[in-house]
Amino acid sequence: MPKVLIADSLDPRAMDVFAARGIETDVKQGLKEANLVAIIGGYDGIALRSATKVTAPVLKAGAAGNLRIVGRAGIGVDNIDVPAATGHGIVVMNTPFGNAITTAEHTIALIFALARQIPAADASTRASKWEKSRFMGVELTGKTLGVIGCGNIGSIVADRGHGLRMKVVAYDPFLSPERAIEIGVEKIDLDTLFARADFITLHTPLTDQTRGIVDAAAMAKMKNGVRIINCARGGLIVEADLLAALQGGQVGGAALDVFVEEPARNNPLFAHENVVCTPHLGASTTEAQVNVAIQVAEQMADYLLTGAVINALNMPSVSAEEAPRLRPYMRLAELLGSFAGQTTETGLVAVTIEFEGDAATLNTRPLVAAALNGLLRPLLDSVNMVNAPVLAHERGIEVSEVRHDRPCDYQTLIRLAVRTERQTRTVAGTLVGGDKPRLVDVRGISLEAELGTHMLYVMSNDRPGLIGRLGSVLGDAGINIATFHLGRTGPGGEALSLVEVDQPTPPAVLASVAALPNVNQVRALRF
Repeated sequence: MPKVLIADSLDPRAMDVFAARGIETDVKQGLKEANLVAIIGGYDGIALRSATKVTAPVLKAGAAGNLRIVGRAGIGVDNIDVPAATGHGIVVMNTPFGNAITTAEHTIALIFALARQIPAADASTRASKWEKSRFMGVELTGKTLGVIGCGNIGSIVADRGHGLRMKVVAYDPFLSPERAIEIGVEKIDLDTLFARADFITLHTPLTDQTRGIVDAAAMAKMKNGVRIINCARGGLIVEADLLAALQGGQVGGAALDVFVEEPARNNPLFAHENVVCTPHLGASTTEAQVNVAIQVAEQMADYLLTGAVINALNMPSVSAEEAPRLRPYMRLAELLGSFAGQTTETGLVAVTIEFEGDAATLNTRPLVAAALNGLLRPLLDSVNMVNAPVLAHERGIEVSEVRHDRPCDYQTLIRLAVRTERQTRTVAGTLVGGDKPRLVDVRGISLEAELGTHMLYVMSNDRPGLIGRLGSVLGDAGINIATFHLGRTGPGGEALSLVEVDQPTPPAVLASVAALPNVNQVRALRF
């Protein structure tokens, strides 16, 4: 039975989901790094929010044990060392949709609060001052809303902006022209957004590229009196530069739900009258807390029980509906990769994975990851579908994917072309009966072979008597042949024998086979 550690406060319905799926849970909150290192290896997964830090030492300890997945109930993963998780082959998932509406609504609420100075007006009125003339606001209708980052949350904010009759412009390098039209925004570059927007709202992750994206230089390009809203991540705005711009009047106001240091206790921005602050409330609604807790529990349970991968940050997603259909294809891709990896003698330079027939219509990213996993496993330790693409990239292996819509001799076909320092070799396979992997081509030699646990790969010249002599060597060694598959380029040409045997073939027996007349290459393969 899989076991999950719940390390932060989650709605109790998350535990109900795990229990209903037959997954055991422990709730241990407030654990420091040393505590996690000591116990994490005993769990298959860890579910958390933003408080618990899943560091490289924690992930290393987890990988040495049972840890396979980290589930973040929420969007941001600043508290998880994702590269370290990837390196250890541990899946990292988040829940990008569970609190999208809640955060977008909080953004709109802050825009209103900023435009009409509601917090300050409320405090003044409660103090019996009745300063009606002091709190002169601005209308939102007709103003330009600049959205930096137009993903799940940003697109909802854009939609709400349209409802307020605002003109919405967006900067997002990953926003396609088609998607921009679909959500009704004008896609522009960042400097143009700075120059045109009356209100600027941030909805981008905190990365090396986005850290400090709103600094003194950026604010100098903005309209005088611009208002800035940040419900995304502290660190996107350089806080000292923002305070200076507020004091100088370049920025007319700021509404902040996130800060560089949290909990934020004595931030200098708090003292400025044109700043509205909330304590990271973007996801703080009853509905959002329930949604993200249930969602992360369901995603983790699906992965641990079925292999389905949803909202993963470091491997291709495979939906629960896709998983059963993709499973035999992933197995075929992994076997082909393993075959190529075990028969490759020199350094890998490039690999091309081709899909034909039914395979070309599928979600092929998991199939590519499976093929790379099989290819690299004979060569590297601790490789799996999560880290195989990263390991290939780190080693300078060029990976290409090709889908063909041409007629195919098989209902489905996957082909790997592996280029080494000396040559390019191909291996191709299909599925028989919809779920049984079969090898159908090796180095241009046609055959149909089922890959058993223990195999012998023998390349030879096509000469009479070889099969008999090979059988005699194996028989004399007490090694039983389960299946025998033969292919050749033509009479007298190059021949390939794939022999399934019931047990591993000792090195001495391999040497005897290699010494047979006309044998050019022998390898023991294991699948």
